[in-house]
Amino acid sequence: MVEQTAAATHPVKELKLTKRSSLDANPWWAQGLIYLVLIVAGLITLLPMVNVWAISFSEAHEIYKNPMMLWPKSFTLESYKYIFNTQVLLKAFGITVFVTLVGTFLNLIFTATGAYGLSKTHIPGHRFLLWIVIIPMLFGAGLIPMYILLKNIGLLNSIWVMIIPQLVAPFNLILMRNFFWSIPESLEESARIDGASDMRVLWSIILPLSKPVIATVGLFYAVGHWNDFFSGLFFISDNSKWPLQMVLRSIVIDFNMLNMGTQNTSTLNDSSQLVVQPENIKAATIIFAIVPILVVYPFLQKYFVKGIMLGSVKG
Repeated sequence: MVEQTAAATHPVKELKLTKRSSLDANPWWAQGLIYLVLIVAGLITLLPMVNVWAISFSEAHEIYKNPMMLWPKSFTLESYKYIFNTQVLLKAFGITVFVTLVGTFLNLIFTATGAYGLSKTHIPGHRFLLWIVIIPMLFGAGLIPMYILLKNIGLLNSIWVMIIPQLVAPFNLILMRNFFWSIPESLEESARIDGASDMRVLWSIILPLSKPVIATVGLFYAVGHWNDFFSGLFFISDNSKWPLQMVLRSIVIDFNMLNMGTQNTSTLNDSSQLVVQPENIKAATIIFAIVPILVVYPFLQKYFVKGIMLGSVKG
């Protein structure tokens, strides 16, 4: 009798599942429209980058003939030879690498320790501390108070002005705190029974289980440091301490060459003497500034989405 009842109700379940799947599926024209929008958006994003890449490897006379190109014409490496012989650009690159590596390392240390403390809801004043973190996400003091503060503590015209004021980002702190909160407390309790301290638990249990969120937050911090030029623009007046993005801005927008390169910049206007022209140098510098951070992303991509999703399970 039970078998007959199950057999009788089984077609009904299949019919319901079929109806639901047919309702959830997009019609063919909607699916085609989605693909069309995604392809157009992808081309709009990708084509300017391909154009800059092609210009950076093309000779100057070809650029003036075909300003919109998707493949290098009269292939040359002169623009890259020029920027790799540029002391100002190489120094700015070194400053940016230092700020990115040291800044990201310090960011992760302060963010992880702060997030671990906030993940413990039994701590007195937990909600108050959490609100102290949330409020700066909504309201900021402004540029002038920030400038006065950095001047009073002696950080102006220092490389550390690009690191210390950005030690902890509230969004990243909350993201990591939610991830820590999702880790079962039984793991920590078993470690404490064995006599482990809070720092030992954090270092030996929490952090090894948190590789996805560490990679995600670390990528956020690294990209932020690499692309940061506001700190150099507002807080560093000495151009010998400028990061790479400030030098790139100077080349692309102001075309202030800062006495770069081994060749005389006054001859850049004489196309008969030089293969390299201002457009070549601009394009090559843009590629030079973008490629390093793009190389890092594929190694962290597998952790990226996982870290975002797991960090949003609780909280």
